[in-house]
Amino acid sequence: MPAACSSGAAPGAFVAVDWGTSSFRGWLMSADGEALAESRGAEGMLHCSGAGFAPVLRDHLARLGAPDGIPILICGMAGARQGWAEAPYLKTPTRLDALHEGAIRVGARGDIRILPGVAQARADRPDVMRGEETQLLGGTDPDFTGLVCIPGTHSKWIRIEAGQLIEFSTYMTGELFSVLSQHSILAHAVEMAGQVPTKSQPFREGLATALAAPAGLTASLFRLRAAQLLGFEQRIDGAARLSGLLIGTEIADAVDRYGAPRSLRLIGTGSLGLLYEAALSKRGFDVTAVDADEASRGGLSRAAIDIWGAQF
Repeated sequence: MPAACSSGAAPGAFVAVDWGTSSFRGWLMSADGEALAESRGAEGMLHCSGAGFAPVLRDHLARLGAPDGIPILICGMAGARQGWAEAPYLKTPTRLDALHEGAIRVGARGDIRILPGVAQARADRPDVMRGEETQLLGGTDPDFTGLVCIPGTHSKWIRIEAGQLIEFSTYMTGELFSVLSQHSILAHAVEMAGQVPTKSQPFREGLATALAAPAGLTASLFRLRAAQLLGFEQRIDGAARLSGLLIGTEIADAVDRYGAPRSLRLIGTGSLGLLYEAALSKRGFDVTAVDADEASRGGLSRAAIDIWGAQF
Protein backbone atom coordinates (compact mmCIF):
# COMPACT_ATOMS: atom_id res chain seq x y z
CA MET A 1 0.00 0.00 0.00
CA PRO A 2 1.17 3.57 -0.60
CA ALA A 3 2.67 5.32 2.39
CA ALA A 4 2.10 9.00 3.10
CA CYS A 5 3.97 11.31 5.42
CA SER A 6 3.44 14.97 6.23
CA SER A 7 5.64 17.77 7.50
CA GLY A 8 5.31 21.50 8.06
CA ALA A 9 2.26 23.72 7.87
CA ALA A 10 2.90 25.59 4.62
CA PRO A 11 -0.05 25.39 2.18
CA GLY A 12 0.23 23.06 -0.78
CA ALA A 13 0.68 24.87 -4.10
CA PHE A 14 0.90 21.91 -6.50
CA VAL A 15 1.33 18.14 -6.63
CA ALA A 16 4.41 16.60 -8.26
CA VAL A 17 4.21 13.03 -9.58
CA ASP A 18 6.91 10.72 -10.92
CA TRP A 19 4.94 7.91 -12.59
CA GLY A 20 7.11 4.99 -13.67
CA THR A 21 6.49 1.65 -15.33
CA SER A 22 5.95 -0.13 -12.01
CA SER A 23 5.83 2.63 -9.41
CA PHE A 24 4.08 5.84 -8.36
CA ARG A 25 5.72 8.59 -6.33
CA GLY A 26 3.77 11.73 -5.49
CA TRP A 27 4.47 14.79 -3.36
CA LEU A 28 2.38 17.69 -2.13
CA MET A 29 4.63 20.68 -2.71
CA SER A 30 4.76 24.22 -1.38
CA ALA A 31 5.25 27.21 -3.68
CA ASP A 32 8.98 27.31 -2.85
CA GLY A 33 9.53 23.62 -3.67
CA GLU A 34 9.30 22.05 -0.20
CA ALA A 35 7.80 18.56 -0.01
CA LEU A 36 4.93 18.70 2.51
CA ALA A 37 3.64 15.14 2.08
CA GLU A 38 4.57 12.02 0.16
CA SER A 39 2.65 9.02 -1.20
CA ARG A 40 4.20 5.99 -2.88
CA GLY A 41 2.83 2.84 -4.40
CA ALA A 42 3.28 0.08 -6.95
CA GLU A 43 0.58 1.38 -9.29
CA GLY A 44 2.83 2.16 -12.23
CA MET A 45 1.91 2.34 -15.90
CA LEU A 46 1.52 -1.44 -16.17
CA HIS A 47 -1.01 -1.47 -13.33
CA CYS A 48 -2.90 1.53 -14.66
CA SER A 49 -3.31 0.07 -18.13
CA GLY A 50 -6.08 -2.00 -16.58
CA ALA A 51 -7.18 0.03 -13.56
CA GLY A 52 -6.97 3.45 -15.20
CA PHE A 53 -4.76 6.42 -14.33
CA ALA A 54 -7.33 8.86 -12.97
CA PRO A 55 -8.61 6.60 -10.15
CA VAL A 56 -5.07 5.85 -8.97
CA LEU A 57 -4.22 9.55 -8.96
CA ARG A 58 -7.38 10.39 -6.99
CA ASP A 59 -6.47 7.81 -4.36
CA HIS A 60 -2.97 9.25 -3.91
CA LEU A 61 -4.27 12.82 -3.83
CA ALA A 62 -6.52 11.82 -0.94
CA ARG A 63 -3.58 10.25 0.86
CA LEU A 64 -1.58 13.44 0.35
CA GLY A 65 -4.39 15.59 1.70
CA ALA A 66 -4.27 17.65 -1.49
CA PRO A 67 -7.00 20.30 -1.82
CA ASP A 68 -9.52 20.10 -4.65
CA GLY A 69 -8.42 21.78 -7.86
CA ILE A 70 -4.72 21.88 -7.01
CA PRO A 71 -2.45 21.90 -10.12
CA ILE A 72 -0.73 18.57 -10.81
CA LEU A 73 2.46 18.03 -12.79
CA ILE A 74 3.49 14.50 -13.85
CA CYS A 75 6.65 13.10 -15.41
CA GLY A 76 7.56 9.61 -16.54
CA MET A 77 5.69 6.75 -18.19
CA ALA A 78 2.23 8.25 -17.72
CA GLY A 79 3.18 10.25 -20.80
CA ALA A 80 4.23 7.24 -22.87
CA ARG A 81 2.31 5.91 -25.86
CA GLN A 82 0.86 3.19 -23.60
CA GLY A 83 0.32 5.65 -20.72
CA TRP A 84 -2.44 8.04 -19.74
CA ALA A 85 -1.83 10.28 -22.77
CA GLU A 86 1.19 10.52 -25.02
CA ALA A 87 3.32 13.60 -24.39
CA PRO A 88 5.34 13.97 -27.62
CA TYR A 89 9.11 13.82 -27.24
CA LEU A 90 11.28 16.88 -27.42
CA LYS A 91 14.18 16.26 -29.80
CA THR A 92 17.87 16.59 -28.98
CA PRO A 93 19.49 19.01 -28.68
CA THR A 94 17.07 20.65 -26.26
CA ARG A 95 17.34 22.89 -23.24
CA LEU A 96 16.30 21.22 -20.01
CA ASP A 97 14.60 24.38 -18.80
CA ALA A 98 12.27 24.17 -21.82
CA LEU A 99 10.64 20.92 -20.67
CA HIS A 100 7.57 22.72 -19.36
CA GLU A 101 6.85 24.07 -22.85
CA GLY A 102 6.12 20.53 -24.05
CA ALA A 103 3.72 19.61 -21.24
CA ILE A 104 0.28 18.38 -22.30
CA ARG A 105 -3.01 18.63 -20.35
CA VAL A 106 -5.01 15.53 -19.44
CA GLY A 107 -8.19 14.73 -17.56
CA ALA A 108 -11.56 16.44 -17.59
CA ARG A 109 -11.16 18.17 -14.21
CA GLY A 110 -8.55 20.55 -12.93
CA ASP A 111 -5.17 21.45 -14.38
CA ILE A 112 -3.25 18.19 -14.78
CA ARG A 113 -0.21 18.20 -17.05
CA ILE A 114 2.36 15.63 -18.17
CA LEU A 115 5.90 16.60 -19.09
CA PRO A 116 7.40 15.29 -22.33
CA GLY A 117 10.23 12.83 -22.70
CA VAL A 118 13.27 13.41 -24.88
CA ALA A 119 14.16 11.60 -28.11
CA GLN A 120 17.45 11.28 -29.93
CA ALA A 121 16.01 11.06 -33.44
CA ARG A 122 19.11 9.78 -35.22
CA ALA A 123 19.02 6.76 -37.50
CA ASP A 124 22.50 5.72 -36.36
CA ARG A 125 21.80 6.14 -32.62
CA PRO A 126 18.05 6.24 -31.91
CA ASP A 127 17.24 6.64 -28.23
CA VAL A 128 14.47 7.83 -25.89
CA MET A 129 13.93 8.72 -22.25
CA ARG A 130 10.92 9.48 -20.04
CA GLY A 131 11.41 10.67 -16.48
CA GLU A 132 15.18 10.98 -16.56
CA GLU A 133 14.96 14.37 -18.32
CA THR A 134 13.10 15.70 -15.27
CA GLN A 135 15.79 14.30 -12.96
CA LEU A 136 18.37 16.06 -15.11
CA LEU A 137 16.50 19.34 -14.74
CA GLY A 138 16.44 18.94 -10.96
CA GLY A 139 19.87 17.37 -10.55
CA THR A 140 21.95 19.91 -12.46
CA ASP A 141 22.43 23.68 -12.43
CA PRO A 142 20.80 25.76 -15.20
CA ASP A 143 24.10 26.21 -17.06
CA PHE A 144 25.59 22.79 -16.24
CA THR A 145 28.16 21.36 -18.64
CA GLY A 146 29.37 17.78 -18.29
CA LEU A 147 28.44 14.11 -18.16
CA VAL A 148 25.58 12.64 -16.13
CA CYS A 149 24.95 8.97 -15.33
CA ILE A 150 21.54 7.77 -14.12
CA PRO A 151 21.69 4.07 -13.06
CA GLY A 152 18.61 1.91 -13.29
CA THR A 153 16.83 -0.81 -15.21
CA HIS A 154 17.81 1.16 -18.30
CA SER A 155 20.83 3.25 -17.32
CA LYS A 156 21.36 6.60 -19.03
CA TRP A 157 24.54 8.46 -19.89
CA ILE A 158 23.91 12.06 -20.94
CA ARG A 159 26.11 14.83 -22.30
CA ILE A 160 24.95 18.33 -21.39
CA GLU A 161 26.43 21.63 -22.55
CA ALA A 162 25.40 24.91 -20.87
CA GLY A 163 22.07 23.43 -19.77
CA GLN A 164 21.32 21.87 -23.15
CA LEU A 165 20.89 18.11 -23.51
CA ILE A 166 23.08 17.30 -26.50
CA GLU A 167 23.13 13.50 -26.70
CA PHE A 168 22.59 10.39 -24.59
CA SER A 169 22.90 6.61 -24.54
CA THR A 170 20.77 3.97 -22.83
CA TYR A 171 22.22 0.73 -21.43
CA MET A 172 19.94 -2.19 -20.51
CA THR A 173 22.22 -3.08 -17.60
CA GLY A 174 19.59 -3.55 -14.90
CA GLU A 175 17.24 -5.48 -17.17
CA LEU A 176 20.08 -7.72 -18.34
CA PHE A 177 20.97 -8.50 -14.73
CA SER A 178 17.36 -9.52 -14.07
CA VAL A 179 17.03 -11.63 -17.22
CA LEU A 180 20.40 -13.36 -16.85
CA SER A 181 20.02 -14.06 -13.13
CA GLN A 182 16.48 -15.45 -13.48
CA HIS A 183 16.03 -16.82 -17.00
CA SER A 184 19.42 -18.06 -18.21
CA ILE A 185 21.91 -20.72 -17.17
CA LEU A 186 23.23 -18.14 -14.69
CA ALA A 187 20.09 -18.63 -12.62
CA HIS A 188 22.04 -21.59 -11.15
CA ALA A 189 25.00 -19.30 -10.39
CA VAL A 190 23.35 -16.28 -8.78
CA GLU A 191 22.02 -16.33 -5.25
CA MET A 192 20.12 -13.16 -4.42
CA ALA A 193 20.99 -12.74 -0.75
CA GLY A 194 20.64 -9.04 -0.02
CA GLN A 195 22.45 -6.12 -1.60
CA VAL A 196 25.89 -6.37 -3.18
CA PRO A 197 28.45 -4.54 -0.99
CA THR A 198 30.68 -2.05 -2.78
CA LYS A 199 33.80 -3.64 -1.25
CA SER A 200 32.88 -7.13 -2.46
CA GLN A 201 35.92 -8.79 -4.02
CA PRO A 202 33.89 -10.65 -6.69
CA PHE A 203 32.23 -7.35 -7.67
CA ARG A 204 35.58 -5.60 -7.98
CA GLU A 205 37.07 -8.52 -9.94
CA GLY A 206 34.09 -8.60 -12.31
CA LEU A 207 34.37 -4.85 -12.75
CA ALA A 208 38.09 -5.05 -13.53
CA THR A 209 37.54 -7.88 -16.02
CA ALA A 210 34.86 -5.94 -17.91
CA LEU A 211 36.78 -2.66 -17.92
CA ALA A 212 39.85 -4.41 -19.32
CA ALA A 213 38.03 -6.49 -21.96
CA PRO A 214 34.41 -5.36 -22.45
CA ALA A 215 34.12 -7.17 -25.79
CA GLY A 216 34.61 -10.44 -23.92
CA LEU A 217 31.42 -10.07 -21.86
CA THR A 218 29.65 -13.20 -23.12
CA ALA A 219 32.73 -15.34 -22.43
CA SER A 220 33.09 -13.77 -18.97
CA LEU A 221 29.45 -14.56 -18.21
CA PHE A 222 29.90 -18.25 -18.99
CA ARG A 223 33.09 -18.39 -16.95
CA LEU A 224 31.09 -17.15 -13.97
CA ARG A 225 29.08 -20.38 -14.08
CA ALA A 226 32.09 -22.58 -14.92
CA ALA A 227 34.07 -21.24 -11.96
CA GLN A 228 31.37 -22.46 -9.61
CA LEU A 229 31.04 -25.87 -11.25
CA LEU A 230 34.79 -26.36 -10.88
CA GLY A 231 34.89 -25.24 -7.27
CA PHE A 232 36.76 -21.95 -7.74
CA GLU A 233 33.89 -19.79 -6.53
CA GLN A 234 30.67 -20.02 -4.49
CA ARG A 235 27.13 -19.36 -5.70
CA ILE A 236 26.77 -16.63 -3.08
CA ASP A 237 29.40 -14.61 -5.03
CA GLY A 238 27.49 -14.82 -8.32
CA ALA A 239 25.35 -11.70 -7.94
CA ALA A 240 28.35 -9.53 -7.08
CA ARG A 241 30.47 -10.79 -9.99
CA LEU A 242 27.56 -10.47 -12.43
CA SER A 243 26.95 -6.89 -11.26
CA GLY A 244 30.62 -6.04 -11.74
CA LEU A 245 30.70 -7.53 -15.24
CA LEU A 246 27.59 -5.71 -16.45
CA ILE A 247 28.31 -2.35 -14.84
CA GLY A 248 31.93 -2.50 -15.99
CA THR A 249 30.88 -3.23 -19.57
CA GLU A 250 28.50 -0.26 -19.49
CA ILE A 251 31.17 2.09 -18.15
CA ALA A 252 33.77 0.86 -20.66
CA ASP A 253 31.46 1.61 -23.58
CA ALA A 254 30.48 5.01 -22.15
CA VAL A 255 34.15 5.95 -21.78
CA ASP A 256 34.77 4.90 -25.37
CA ARG A 257 31.79 7.00 -26.50
CA TYR A 258 32.18 10.11 -24.35
CA GLY A 259 35.91 10.25 -23.63
CA ALA A 260 38.40 9.67 -20.85
CA PRO A 261 37.35 9.89 -17.18
CA ARG A 262 36.53 13.32 -15.82
CA SER A 263 34.04 14.86 -13.43
CA LEU A 264 30.62 13.23 -13.57
CA ARG A 265 27.22 13.85 -11.99
CA LEU A 266 25.64 10.62 -10.71
CA ILE A 267 21.88 10.71 -10.13
CA GLY A 268 21.07 7.55 -8.20
CA THR A 269 19.73 6.08 -5.02
CA GLY A 270 20.21 3.17 -2.64
CA SER A 271 22.64 0.30 -3.09
CA LEU A 272 22.66 0.58 -6.89
CA GLY A 273 23.77 4.19 -6.69
CA LEU A 274 26.56 3.20 -4.30
CA LEU A 275 27.74 0.41 -6.63
CA TYR A 276 27.91 2.82 -9.56
CA GLU A 277 29.70 5.42 -7.47
CA ALA A 278 32.33 2.86 -6.46
CA ALA A 279 32.69 1.56 -10.02
CA LEU A 280 32.98 5.03 -11.56
CA SER A 281 35.52 6.14 -8.96
CA LYS A 282 37.55 3.00 -9.66
CA ARG A 283 37.61 3.92 -13.36
CA GLY A 284 38.90 7.40 -12.52
CA PHE A 285 35.82 9.60 -12.55
CA ASP A 286 35.44 12.44 -10.07
CA VAL A 287 31.87 11.68 -8.96
CA THR A 288 29.32 14.09 -7.53
CA ALA A 289 26.31 12.10 -6.29
CA VAL A 290 22.74 13.44 -6.30
CA ASP A 291 19.77 11.61 -4.76
CA ALA A 292 17.36 10.49 -7.48
CA ASP A 293 14.20 11.35 -5.52
CA GLU A 294 15.48 14.83 -4.78
CA ALA A 295 16.34 15.29 -8.46
CA SER A 296 12.83 14.24 -9.51
CA ARG A 297 11.16 16.59 -7.05
CA GLY A 298 13.54 19.39 -7.97
CA GLY A 299 12.89 19.01 -11.69
CA LEU A 300 9.13 18.84 -11.24
CA SER A 301 9.27 21.91 -8.99
CA ARG A 302 11.29 23.95 -11.49
CA ALA A 303 8.90 23.04 -14.31
CA ALA A 304 5.83 23.71 -12.14
CA ILE A 305 7.10 27.17 -11.22
CA ASP A 306 7.67 27.89 -14.91
CA ILE A 307 4.07 26.87 -15.65
CA TRP A 308 2.13 28.18 -12.65
CA GLY A 309 4.56 30.39 -10.76
CA ALA A 310 2.47 33.52 -11.19
CA GLN A 311 -0.45 31.76 -9.45
CA PHE A 312 1.47 30.73 -6.33
